[in-house]
Amino acid sequence: MTDLTVTRLCAAQADFDAELGRLLAWEGSVDQQVNDSVRHILQAVKSEGDAAVLRFTTQFDQLDAASVAELEIPPERLQQALQTIPAAQREALQQAAQRVRDYHEHQVQASWQYEEADGTLLGQKVTPLDRAGLYVPGGKATYPSSVLMNAIPAKVAGVGEVIMVVPTPGGVLNEMVLAAAAIAGVDRVFTIGGAQAVAALAYGTATIPAVDKIVGPGNIYVATAKREVFGTVGIDMIAGPSEILVICDGHTDPDWIAMDLFSQAEHDEQAQSILLSPSREFLDQVEASMRKLLPTMERADIIRASLNQRGALIEVADLAEAAAISNRIAPEHLELSVENPHSLLAQIRHAGAIFLGRYTAEALGDYCAGPNHVLPTSATARFSSPLGVYDFQKRSSLIGFSARGADTMGRVASVLARGEGLTAHARSAEYRIQSDGESQS
Repeated sequence: MTDLTVTRLCAAQADFDAELGRLLAWEGSVDQQVNDSVRHILQAVKSEGDAAVLRFTTQFDQLDAASVAELEIPPERLQQALQTIPAAQREALQQAAQRVRDYHEHQVQASWQYEEADGTLLGQKVTPLDRAGLYVPGGKATYPSSVLMNAIPAKVAGVGEVIMVVPTPGGVLNEMVLAAAAIAGVDRVFTIGGAQAVAALAYGTATIPAVDKIVGPGNIYVATAKREVFGTVGIDMIAGPSEILVICDGHTDPDWIAMDLFSQAEHDEQAQSILLSPSREFLDQVEASMRKLLPTMERADIIRASLNQRGALIEVADLAEAAAISNRIAPEHLELSVENPHSLLAQIRHAGAIFLGRYTAEALGDYCAGPNHVLPTSATARFSSPLGVYDFQKRSSLIGFSARGADTMGRVASVLARGEGLTAHARSAEYRIQSDGESQS
Protein backbone atom coordinates (compact mmCIF):
# COMPACT_ATOMS: atom_id res chain seq x y z
CA MET A 1 0.00 0.00 0.00
CA THR A 2 1.52 3.30 -1.15
CA ASP A 3 1.94 6.05 1.44
CA LEU A 4 0.17 9.36 1.02
CA THR A 5 2.55 11.75 -0.74
CA VAL A 6 0.62 14.84 -1.77
CA THR A 7 2.51 17.35 -3.91
CA ARG A 8 3.61 20.47 -2.00
CA LEU A 9 4.13 23.68 -3.97
CA CYS A 10 4.80 27.32 -3.16
CA ALA A 11 3.66 30.06 -5.51
CA ALA A 12 6.92 31.91 -4.82
CA GLN A 13 9.15 29.14 -6.17
CA ALA A 14 10.84 29.94 -9.47
CA ASP A 15 9.35 27.01 -11.37
CA PHE A 16 5.84 27.30 -9.92
CA ASP A 17 4.08 27.99 -13.23
CA ALA A 18 5.69 24.96 -14.86
CA GLU A 19 4.97 22.73 -11.87
CA LEU A 20 1.34 23.88 -11.72
CA GLY A 21 0.98 23.22 -15.44
CA ARG A 22 2.25 19.67 -15.00
CA LEU A 23 -0.12 19.13 -12.08
CA LEU A 24 -3.13 20.32 -14.05
CA ALA A 25 -2.30 18.40 -17.22
CA TRP A 26 -4.78 15.66 -17.92
CA GLU A 27 -4.73 13.46 -20.97
CA GLY A 28 -8.34 13.31 -22.03
CA SER A 29 -7.79 11.92 -25.50
CA VAL A 30 -9.49 8.67 -26.42
CA ASP A 31 -7.40 5.81 -27.76
CA GLN A 32 -8.10 4.48 -31.22
CA GLN A 33 -9.53 1.20 -29.94
CA VAL A 34 -12.25 3.01 -27.96
CA ASN A 35 -13.02 5.25 -30.95
CA ASP A 36 -13.30 2.30 -33.31
CA SER A 37 -15.48 0.32 -30.92
CA VAL A 38 -17.84 3.24 -30.34
CA ARG A 39 -18.16 4.03 -34.04
CA HIS A 40 -18.96 0.39 -34.77
CA ILE A 41 -21.71 0.39 -32.14
CA LEU A 42 -23.16 3.70 -33.32
CA GLN A 43 -23.29 2.57 -36.94
CA ALA A 44 -24.85 -0.77 -36.00
CA VAL A 45 -27.61 0.86 -33.98
CA LYS A 46 -28.18 3.48 -36.68
CA SER A 47 -28.65 0.83 -39.36
CA GLU A 48 -30.16 -2.08 -37.38
CA GLY A 49 -32.08 -0.29 -34.63
CA ASP A 50 -33.61 -2.48 -31.94
CA ALA A 51 -31.76 -5.60 -33.08
CA ALA A 52 -28.38 -3.99 -32.46
CA VAL A 53 -29.49 -2.58 -29.11
CA LEU A 54 -30.55 -6.05 -27.98
CA ARG A 55 -27.33 -7.63 -29.21
CA PHE A 56 -25.07 -5.16 -27.42
CA THR A 57 -27.16 -5.27 -24.23
CA THR A 58 -26.72 -9.04 -24.14
CA GLN A 59 -23.00 -8.72 -24.88
CA PHE A 60 -22.11 -5.99 -22.42
CA ASP A 61 -24.74 -6.25 -19.68
CA GLN A 62 -25.51 -9.99 -19.79
CA LEU A 63 -29.16 -9.06 -20.05
CA ASP A 64 -31.26 -11.14 -22.43
CA ALA A 65 -34.56 -9.88 -23.77
CA ALA A 66 -36.78 -10.84 -26.69
CA SER A 67 -37.46 -7.20 -27.55
CA VAL A 68 -36.43 -3.71 -26.55
CA ALA A 69 -39.96 -3.22 -25.26
CA GLU A 70 -39.11 -5.76 -22.54
CA LEU A 71 -36.28 -3.46 -21.44
CA GLU A 72 -38.65 -0.60 -20.69
CA ILE A 73 -39.60 -0.08 -17.05
CA PRO A 74 -43.29 0.83 -16.70
CA PRO A 75 -44.28 3.94 -14.70
CA GLU A 76 -45.95 1.83 -12.02
CA ARG A 77 -42.60 0.12 -11.33
CA LEU A 78 -41.03 3.53 -10.72
CA GLN A 79 -43.80 4.39 -8.29
CA GLN A 80 -43.36 1.04 -6.57
CA ALA A 81 -39.69 1.83 -5.99
CA LEU A 82 -40.61 5.22 -4.58
CA GLN A 83 -43.03 3.65 -2.11
CA THR A 84 -40.79 0.76 -1.00
CA ILE A 85 -37.39 2.39 -0.48
CA PRO A 86 -36.65 3.29 3.17
CA ALA A 87 -38.59 6.33 4.34
CA ALA A 88 -35.39 8.26 5.09
CA GLN A 89 -34.19 7.79 1.51
CA ARG A 90 -37.56 8.77 0.08
CA GLU A 91 -37.75 11.92 2.20
CA ALA A 92 -34.16 12.89 1.35
CA LEU A 93 -34.82 12.47 -2.37
CA GLN A 94 -38.02 14.49 -2.14
CA GLN A 95 -36.35 17.28 -0.17
CA ALA A 96 -33.45 17.44 -2.60
CA ALA A 97 -35.81 17.38 -5.59
CA GLN A 98 -37.86 20.26 -4.23
CA ARG A 99 -34.76 22.39 -3.68
CA VAL A 100 -33.45 21.58 -7.16
CA ARG A 101 -36.85 22.43 -8.64
CA ASP A 102 -37.16 25.70 -6.70
CA TYR A 103 -33.70 26.84 -7.77
CA HIS A 104 -34.15 26.00 -11.43
CA GLU A 105 -37.53 27.71 -11.64
CA HIS A 106 -35.61 30.96 -11.20
CA GLN A 107 -33.75 30.19 -14.45
CA VAL A 108 -36.80 29.95 -16.71
CA GLN A 109 -36.51 32.40 -19.59
CA ALA A 110 -39.64 33.94 -21.09
CA SER A 111 -40.27 35.10 -24.62
CA TRP A 112 -40.03 38.85 -25.17
CA GLN A 113 -40.60 41.42 -27.88
CA TYR A 114 -40.69 45.16 -28.44
CA GLU A 115 -42.08 47.50 -31.09
CA GLU A 116 -40.16 50.32 -32.70
CA ALA A 117 -41.67 53.70 -33.52
CA ASP A 118 -42.43 52.74 -37.12
CA GLY A 119 -44.33 49.62 -36.05
CA THR A 120 -41.49 47.13 -36.61
CA LEU A 121 -41.55 44.25 -34.12
CA LEU A 122 -38.44 42.53 -32.82
CA GLY A 123 -38.14 39.88 -30.14
CA GLN A 124 -37.27 36.39 -29.07
CA LYS A 125 -39.43 33.29 -28.74
CA VAL A 126 -38.26 30.82 -26.10
CA THR A 127 -39.34 27.22 -26.72
CA PRO A 128 -38.54 24.04 -24.77
CA LEU A 129 -37.06 21.01 -26.51
CA ASP A 130 -39.57 18.40 -27.60
CA ARG A 131 -37.66 15.48 -26.14
CA ALA A 132 -34.52 15.04 -24.01
CA GLY A 133 -32.49 11.91 -23.27
CA LEU A 134 -30.97 11.32 -19.85
CA TYR A 135 -28.07 8.89 -19.41
CA VAL A 136 -27.72 7.53 -15.88
CA PRO A 137 -24.73 5.33 -14.95
CA GLY A 138 -25.46 1.84 -13.63
CA GLY A 139 -23.50 -1.14 -12.42
CA LYS A 140 -20.57 -0.13 -10.23
CA ALA A 141 -21.79 3.47 -9.91
CA THR A 142 -25.37 4.50 -9.28
CA TYR A 143 -26.32 8.14 -8.97
CA PRO A 144 -29.94 8.93 -8.09
CA SER A 145 -28.79 12.51 -7.47
CA SER A 146 -27.86 12.77 -11.16
CA VAL A 147 -31.38 11.76 -12.12
CA LEU A 148 -32.72 14.74 -10.18
CA MET A 149 -30.09 17.16 -11.47
CA ASN A 150 -30.63 16.26 -15.14
CA ALA A 151 -34.35 15.53 -15.31
CA ILE A 152 -35.78 18.29 -13.14
CA PRO A 153 -34.32 21.23 -15.14
CA ALA A 154 -35.69 19.60 -18.30
CA LYS A 155 -39.14 19.35 -16.77
CA VAL A 156 -38.99 22.91 -15.41
CA ALA A 157 -38.03 24.07 -18.91
CA GLY A 158 -41.16 22.41 -20.26
CA VAL A 159 -39.55 19.57 -22.23
CA GLY A 160 -42.37 17.44 -23.59
CA GLU A 161 -40.80 14.04 -22.91
CA VAL A 162 -37.76 12.91 -20.91
CA ILE A 163 -36.37 9.49 -21.86
CA MET A 164 -33.99 7.90 -19.34
CA VAL A 165 -31.55 5.10 -20.11
CA VAL A 166 -29.73 3.22 -17.36
CA PRO A 167 -27.66 0.05 -17.69
CA THR A 168 -28.64 -2.79 -15.36
CA PRO A 169 -25.87 -5.43 -15.64
CA GLY A 170 -27.32 -8.84 -14.91
CA GLY A 171 -30.76 -7.26 -14.59
CA VAL A 172 -30.01 -5.69 -11.20
CA LEU A 173 -32.10 -2.56 -10.68
CA ASN A 174 -31.19 0.26 -8.31
CA GLU A 175 -34.32 1.19 -6.40
CA MET A 176 -33.16 4.72 -5.49
CA VAL A 177 -32.49 5.49 -9.15
CA LEU A 178 -35.99 4.33 -10.07
CA ALA A 179 -37.50 6.30 -7.19
CA ALA A 180 -35.60 9.42 -8.26
CA ALA A 181 -36.99 8.99 -11.79
CA ALA A 182 -40.50 8.86 -10.36
CA ILE A 183 -39.95 12.01 -8.29
CA ALA A 184 -38.35 13.91 -11.18
CA GLY A 185 -41.19 13.06 -13.57
CA VAL A 186 -39.17 11.01 -16.08
CA ASP A 187 -41.57 9.82 -18.78
CA ARG A 188 -39.93 6.60 -20.02
CA VAL A 189 -37.05 4.46 -18.71
CA PHE A 190 -35.09 1.84 -20.66
CA THR A 191 -32.58 -0.53 -19.06
CA ILE A 192 -29.86 -0.06 -21.65
CA GLY A 193 -26.48 1.60 -21.37
CA GLY A 194 -23.17 2.26 -23.05
CA ALA A 195 -22.61 3.64 -26.52
CA GLN A 196 -25.62 1.64 -27.75
CA ALA A 197 -27.93 3.66 -25.47
CA VAL A 198 -26.46 6.94 -26.71
CA ALA A 199 -26.94 5.75 -30.30
CA ALA A 200 -30.55 4.76 -29.66
CA LEU A 201 -31.30 8.18 -28.19
CA ALA A 202 -29.52 9.99 -31.02
CA TYR A 203 -30.87 8.07 -34.00
CA GLY A 204 -34.03 6.51 -32.61
CA THR A 205 -35.20 2.93 -33.10
CA ALA A 206 -38.58 1.32 -33.63
CA THR A 207 -39.05 1.33 -29.84
CA ILE A 208 -36.88 4.15 -28.51
CA PRO A 209 -37.70 7.62 -29.86
CA ALA A 210 -34.91 9.93 -31.03
CA VAL A 211 -34.29 12.87 -28.72
CA ASP A 212 -33.14 16.43 -29.32
CA LYS A 213 -30.45 16.51 -26.63
CA ILE A 214 -28.57 13.94 -24.52
CA VAL A 215 -27.42 14.83 -21.01
CA GLY A 216 -25.89 12.93 -18.13
CA PRO A 217 -22.56 11.37 -17.12
CA GLY A 218 -21.05 8.09 -18.23
CA ASN A 219 -17.81 6.17 -18.77
CA ILE A 220 -15.30 6.74 -21.57
CA TYR A 221 -17.46 4.85 -24.07
CA VAL A 222 -20.50 6.97 -23.25
CA ALA A 223 -18.49 10.21 -23.38
CA THR A 224 -16.96 9.21 -26.71
CA ALA A 225 -20.36 8.28 -28.12
CA LYS A 226 -21.80 11.64 -27.04
CA ARG A 227 -18.94 13.41 -28.78
CA GLU A 228 -19.57 11.39 -31.96
CA VAL A 229 -23.33 12.04 -32.15
CA PHE A 230 -23.05 15.75 -31.40
CA GLY A 231 -24.54 17.58 -34.35
CA THR A 232 -27.19 14.94 -34.86
CA VAL A 233 -28.34 15.79 -31.34
CA GLY A 234 -27.25 18.31 -28.75
CA ILE A 235 -25.22 17.24 -25.72
CA ASP A 236 -24.60 18.86 -22.36
CA MET A 237 -20.80 18.60 -22.22
CA ILE A 238 -17.84 16.23 -22.38
CA ALA A 239 -16.87 15.97 -18.72
CA GLY A 240 -13.41 15.20 -17.42
CA PRO A 241 -12.49 13.98 -13.92
CA SER A 242 -14.09 15.66 -10.91
CA GLU A 243 -12.22 18.59 -9.35
CA ILE A 244 -12.22 20.60 -6.15
CA LEU A 245 -10.14 23.65 -5.29
CA VAL A 246 -10.26 24.97 -1.74
CA ILE A 247 -9.02 28.44 -0.78
CA CYS A 248 -8.62 28.65 3.00
CA ASP A 249 -7.31 31.43 5.22
CA GLY A 250 -6.02 28.89 7.73
CA HIS A 251 -8.81 29.22 10.28
CA THR A 252 -11.13 26.36 9.27
CA ASP A 253 -10.90 23.03 11.10
CA PRO A 254 -8.21 21.13 9.15
CA ASP A 255 -10.23 17.90 9.44
CA TRP A 256 -13.08 19.63 7.56
CA ILE A 257 -10.77 20.69 4.74
CA ALA A 258 -9.13 17.26 4.53
CA MET A 259 -12.53 15.61 4.17
CA ASP A 260 -13.61 18.17 1.57
CA LEU A 261 -10.56 17.21 -0.47
CA PHE A 262 -11.37 13.52 0.03
CA SER A 263 -14.93 14.08 -1.18
CA GLN A 264 -13.74 14.59 -4.74
CA ALA A 265 -10.72 12.30 -4.59
CA GLU A 266 -12.98 9.34 -3.83
CA HIS A 267 -14.69 9.65 -7.24
CA ASP A 268 -11.79 8.08 -9.13
CA GLU A 269 -8.03 8.02 -9.39
CA GLN A 270 -8.00 10.86 -11.93
CA ALA A 271 -10.01 13.27 -9.75
CA GLN A 272 -8.14 16.38 -8.58
CA SER A 273 -8.14 17.97 -5.12
CA ILE A 274 -6.12 21.14 -4.48
CA LEU A 275 -5.81 23.39 -1.41
CA LEU A 276 -4.47 26.96 -1.53
CA SER A 277 -3.58 28.75 1.70
CA PRO A 278 -1.26 31.56 2.79
CA SER A 279 -0.45 29.59 5.96
CA ARG A 280 2.25 26.94 5.65
CA GLU A 281 1.41 25.76 9.16
CA PHE A 282 -2.20 25.20 8.13
CA LEU A 283 -1.13 23.20 5.09
CA ASP A 284 0.90 21.01 7.47
CA GLN A 285 -2.16 20.59 9.69
CA VAL A 286 -4.36 19.57 6.76
CA GLU A 287 -1.77 17.07 5.57
CA ALA A 288 -1.68 15.59 9.07
CA SER A 289 -5.47 15.38 9.07
CA MET A 290 -5.41 13.61 5.72
CA ARG A 291 -2.99 10.99 7.03
CA LYS A 292 -5.12 10.55 10.16
CA LEU A 293 -8.46 10.27 8.35
CA LEU A 294 -7.48 8.28 5.27
CA PRO A 295 -7.48 4.86 7.02
CA THR A 296 -11.12 5.47 8.05
CA MET A 297 -12.32 5.84 4.44
CA GLU A 298 -14.07 3.03 2.58
CA ARG A 299 -12.54 4.18 -0.70
CA ALA A 300 -9.10 4.83 0.79
CA ASP A 301 -7.19 3.27 -2.11
CA ILE A 302 -8.92 5.46 -4.68
CA ILE A 303 -8.45 8.59 -2.53
CA ARG A 304 -4.78 7.81 -1.99
CA ALA A 305 -4.15 7.27 -5.70
CA SER A 306 -5.99 10.45 -6.64
CA LEU A 307 -4.14 12.59 -4.12
CA ASN A 308 -0.75 11.10 -4.91
CA GLN A 309 -1.17 11.56 -8.67
CA ARG A 310 -3.05 14.86 -8.97
CA GLY A 311 -3.57 16.38 -5.51
CA ALA A 312 -1.63 19.38 -4.16
CA LEU A 313 -1.21 21.63 -1.14
CA ILE A 314 -0.06 25.06 -2.35
CA GLU A 315 1.28 27.93 -0.27
CA VAL A 316 0.38 31.40 -1.56
CA ALA A 317 1.39 34.89 -0.48
CA ASP A 318 -2.17 35.98 0.28
CA LEU A 319 -5.79 35.39 -0.68
CA ALA A 320 -5.50 37.69 -3.70
CA GLU A 321 -2.81 35.44 -5.14
CA ALA A 322 -4.98 32.42 -4.32
CA ALA A 323 -7.82 33.96 -6.34
CA ALA A 324 -5.50 34.61 -9.28
CA ILE A 325 -4.30 31.00 -9.27
CA SER A 326 -7.88 29.80 -8.96
CA ASN A 327 -8.82 31.77 -12.07
CA ARG A 328 -6.00 30.07 -13.94
CA ILE A 329 -7.22 26.64 -12.82
CA ALA A 330 -10.93 27.45 -13.46
CA PRO A 331 -12.06 24.59 -11.20
CA GLU A 332 -15.29 22.63 -11.33
CA HIS A 333 -15.88 23.18 -7.59
CA LEU A 334 -14.39 26.10 -5.66
CA GLU A 335 -14.67 26.41 -1.88
CA LEU A 336 -13.94 29.85 -0.38
CA SER A 337 -13.33 28.72 3.19
CA VAL A 338 -12.45 32.16 4.49
CA GLU A 339 -13.75 34.74 6.96
CA ASN A 340 -15.24 37.03 4.32
CA PRO A 341 -16.03 34.91 1.25
CA HIS A 342 -18.10 37.63 -0.45
CA SER A 343 -15.09 39.94 -0.54
CA LEU A 344 -12.98 37.22 -2.17
CA LEU A 345 -15.84 36.32 -4.52
CA ALA A 346 -15.40 39.63 -6.32
CA GLN A 347 -11.97 38.41 -7.49
CA ILE A 348 -13.20 35.06 -8.83
CA ARG A 349 -13.87 34.93 -12.58
CA HIS A 350 -13.82 31.24 -13.53
CA ALA A 351 -15.46 28.41 -11.57
CA GLY A 352 -18.28 25.95 -12.15
CA ALA A 353 -19.77 26.33 -8.67
CA ILE A 354 -18.56 28.54 -5.81
CA PHE A 355 -19.15 27.50 -2.21
CA LEU A 356 -19.13 30.42 0.22
CA GLY A 357 -17.84 30.18 3.78
CA ARG A 358 -16.56 27.56 6.19
CA TYR A 359 -19.88 25.75 6.61
CA THR A 360 -20.55 25.21 2.91
CA ALA A 361 -19.20 21.78 2.10
CA GLU A 362 -19.03 20.98 -1.61
CA ALA A 363 -20.93 17.76 -0.88
CA LEU A 364 -24.06 19.81 -0.15
CA GLY A 365 -23.94 21.03 -3.72
CA ASP A 366 -23.71 17.48 -5.01
CA TYR A 367 -26.99 16.49 -3.44
CA CYS A 368 -29.37 19.03 -2.03
CA ALA A 369 -28.29 22.69 -2.14
CA GLY A 370 -30.39 23.31 -5.25
CA PRO A 371 -27.97 24.49 -7.97
CA ASN A 372 -27.01 21.87 -10.53
CA HIS A 373 -24.11 19.53 -9.87
CA VAL A 374 -23.45 18.99 -13.59
CA LEU A 375 -20.54 21.40 -13.96
CA PRO A 376 -17.78 22.26 -16.44
CA THR A 377 -14.45 20.50 -15.77
CA SER A 378 -10.89 20.67 -17.12
CA ALA A 379 -10.78 24.49 -17.09
CA THR A 380 -13.84 24.76 -19.34
CA ALA A 381 -15.44 26.97 -16.69
CA ARG A 382 -13.58 29.72 -18.57
CA PHE A 383 -16.36 29.56 -21.16
CA SER A 384 -19.00 27.09 -19.93
CA SER A 385 -21.76 27.10 -17.31
CA PRO A 386 -23.53 24.57 -15.10
CA LEU A 387 -26.35 22.54 -16.61
CA GLY A 388 -29.61 24.41 -16.26
CA VAL A 389 -33.06 25.14 -17.60
CA TYR A 390 -31.49 27.17 -20.41
CA ASP A 391 -29.92 23.95 -21.75
CA PHE A 392 -33.39 22.60 -22.45
CA GLN A 393 -34.78 25.74 -24.06
CA LYS A 394 -33.98 27.18 -27.45
CA ARG A 395 -34.48 30.70 -28.71
CA SER A 396 -35.94 31.86 -32.01
CA SER A 397 -35.56 35.45 -33.19
CA LEU A 398 -38.75 37.35 -34.02
CA ILE A 399 -38.59 39.92 -36.85
CA GLY A 400 -41.66 41.67 -38.20
CA PHE A 401 -41.15 44.83 -40.28
CA SER A 402 -43.85 47.36 -40.95
CA ALA A 403 -44.06 48.83 -44.46
CA ARG A 404 -42.27 51.93 -43.23
CA GLY A 405 -39.58 49.91 -41.46
CA ALA A 406 -39.05 47.73 -44.54
CA ASP A 407 -38.57 50.87 -46.63
CA THR A 408 -35.99 52.33 -44.25
CA MET A 409 -34.04 49.18 -43.49
CA GLY A 410 -34.34 47.90 -47.04
CA ARG A 411 -32.07 50.73 -48.13
CA VAL A 412 -29.47 49.72 -45.54
CA ALA A 413 -29.70 46.05 -46.48
CA SER A 414 -29.38 46.93 -50.17
CA VAL A 415 -26.09 48.74 -49.66
CA LEU A 416 -24.63 45.96 -47.51
CA ALA A 417 -25.81 43.13 -49.77
CA ARG A 418 -24.46 44.78 -52.92
CA GLY A 419 -21.22 45.37 -51.05
CA GLU A 420 -21.02 41.62 -50.54
CA GLY A 421 -21.91 40.90 -54.15
CA LEU A 422 -25.22 39.22 -53.24
CA THR A 423 -27.60 40.77 -55.73
CA ALA A 424 -30.61 38.60 -54.94
CA HIS A 425 -30.37 39.64 -51.31
CA ALA A 426 -30.25 43.28 -52.35
CA ARG A 427 -33.18 43.04 -54.76
CA SER A 428 -35.26 41.09 -52.23
CA ALA A 429 -34.89 44.00 -49.82
CA GLU A 430 -35.31 46.61 -52.58
CA TYR A 431 -38.70 45.24 -53.61
CA ARG A 432 -40.03 46.54 -50.27
CA ILE A 433 -38.66 50.05 -50.76
CA GLN A 434 -41.65 52.28 -51.47
CA SER A 435 -40.13 55.63 -52.34
CA ASP A 436 -40.56 55.34 -56.10
CA GLY A 437 -43.13 52.51 -56.15
CA GLU A 438 -40.85 50.33 -58.28
CA SER A 439 -38.03 47.89 -57.55
CA GLN A 440 -34.53 49.04 -58.23
CA SER A 441 -32.49 47.03 -60.73
